[in-house]
Amino acid sequence: MDVTNTTGTKPTIPGNDTVFNPKGILGKDDFLQLLITELKYQDPTDPMDTEKILTQTSQLATLEAQTNTNDTMKQISEAFKSSSQFNAIGAIGKIADIGNSDIRLDESGKVGFEVYFPKEAASGTMQITDASGNLVKSIDLPFLSSGVHPFEWDGTDTSGNRVDAGVYQVHVSYTTSSGEELDTRAGLYPIESVRFDGGKALLKLGSNYVPLEQVKEVYGG
Repeated sequence: MDVTNTTGTKPTIPGNDTVFNPKGILGKDDFLQLLITELKYQDPTDPMDTEKILTQTSQLATLEAQTNTNDTMKQISEAFKSSSQFNAIGAIGKIADIGNSDIRLDESGKVGFEVYFPKEAASGTMQITDASGNLVKSIDLPFLSSGVHPFEWDGTDTSGNRVDAGVYQVHVSYTTSSGEELDTRAGLYPIESVRFDGGKALLKLGSNYVPLEQVKEVYGG
């Protein structure tokens, strides 16, 4: 018999009760259909015993419960995801801490970074240290208004010698116009906005967008 199929699925041939399941998975409806078919074609002289029917019915009930549980968990997951995104929006204006003050100096010998000043700096000193906490370079700062300011380090130490590529830390001590002494560092930034990309929340910290999961702490600005 020549059977033409234009739907892209396996055809059902007359006389053949085989059902094509593209996913290879039995759901609750499939299980119920199998039970009904089994009852339909049972031998009248040797019918299925009651215990077997009850067992299969119990299995069907268990499958139904599992399906409902999975659907409920999916709904809870979607609700939690929406709640997390809403919370991210509520963080706008607060301070995000990414958990470190690292900057990475590459082989080019230069690295750009940003530092947030909660208040204006009348004077101050920026210290760049290595991974062991040793002072590499100390830089005197001019007057700076409050906000995020960009900086560039040329990769040299206080003596003008070029240092190795690697990870360094940036800390700043400064004094405001009123004489208040404050500290800040790289890695602390106000959350300016939130962008969603592929279901993930990205926080705008300075001039960069950082995934929410990279933020270690958020507190009032």
